Amino acid sequence: MFKIELIKPLWPWKTLSEVESATAEWVDWFNHRRLHGEIGHVPPAEYEATSYQQNANPQVTVTT
Repeated sequence: MFKIELIKPLWPWKTLSEVESATAEWVDWFNHRRLHGEIGHVPPAEYEATSYQQNANPQVTVTT
């Protein structure tokens, strides 16, 4: 997906620095802004953070 969405359309790249910068921007978009339909139309990073938060705070049941 990365190669098709970023590398091929903007080819030829002039410098390695251009590729590194574009890669960092694409990865940020892919993880933090892209809405993923299989996980409720939220970005993957948000879904993961919510999952960790829910699992880190286990529900405690008190019986008397």
